Amino acid sequence: MESLKLPKDTMLGAAIVTVTGNREAYIENYKGILEYSTESIVLQGKNCKISFEGKRLSIDYYTNEDMKISGSIDTVRYI
Repeated sequence: MESLKLPKDTMLGAAIVTVTGNREAYIENYKGILEYSTESIVLQGKNCKISFEGKRLSIDYYTNEDMKISGSIDTVRYI
């Protein structure tokens, strides 16, 4: 990967989580949605689960490659 100058996340299939304050999260390279409620959203990554906990959580949009979560995000955990 280093010699080819390719991003590690692309080569390893790792999830990319970008959090803006505590109001929005943008997730790339996830595999699926395991749990979805207004207080908890759990996603399956390639090597782990990603848990978002908070209040009034919602999935604004999702595709096979990325999604956007909004609400009052209290916790992001990798399980």
